[in-house]
Amino acid sequence: MSGKEIILEVKNLSKVYEKEVLHIDQLSIRRGRIYGIIGPSGAGKSTLLRLVNMLEPPTGGEVYFQGRPISINVNGRADAARREMTLVFQKPLLFGTSVEENVAFGLKARRFAREEIRERVDILLGKVGLREFARRHAATLSGGEAQRVALARAVAFEPALLLLDEPTANLDPSNVELIERLIMDLNRETAMTIIIVTHNIFQARRIAQEVIFMHEGRIIEAGETEKVFTSPEDPRTRAFVEGRMVY
Repeated sequence: MSGKEIILEVKNLSKVYEKEVLHIDQLSIRRGRIYGIIGPSGAGKSTLLRLVNMLEPPTGGEVYFQGRPISINVNGRADAARREMTLVFQKPLLFGTSVEENVAFGLKARRFAREEIRERVDILLGKVGLREFARRHAATLSGGEAQRVALARAVAFEPALLLLDEPTANLDPSNVELIERLIMDLNRETAMTIIIVTHNIFQARRIAQEVIFMHEGRIIEAGETEKVFTSPEDPRTRAFVEGRMVY
């Protein structure tokens, strides 16, 4: 596999709080793919996303993004790589402004032209089914509507890497379907690399091209989605995808 195909690489990555909660020897993410990260609660899935997005520093190891090491400097600021990736949380964090201002935020910060901002916002609000909500205050939205706005805002500047942490948890089926469709459309239309942490193994199987199974802070198994689900190599993986307890 050529270096150009790898957008994200992790080597000897660890995170220790009171105890070690994450230790990944090696992980390579290929450009233009959708990855689903699954595993029990406390497996380290969200911690991995936070380290990749530089929300906090690792205890040890390295993260390489597009061939370059990324880090948080001594002032606690992430390097320029974060401008090319974005993370959407389970609970949407919207600004106290209108829907369209929320979606436009990243574009304005990156100094996109006014006309391009207007066009991108309009297209994205159409994709998430909220065009008529453009002038609405974000605080008036339902949970599903707010999550759709958060996702539209995250992808407006077309990041190279989109990180999603349980983006459809606690949403109704119609919102889940819409968000899953948007994720797949983004990947197909823009070749955006997407990593989604999900507690829903059926969701991972529906939308991910590759699956990573984590347990107790480590990657137990990774590979093509259907192979992991139908013929897993590790008994812990098999137990999890079959809905049994993992020990």
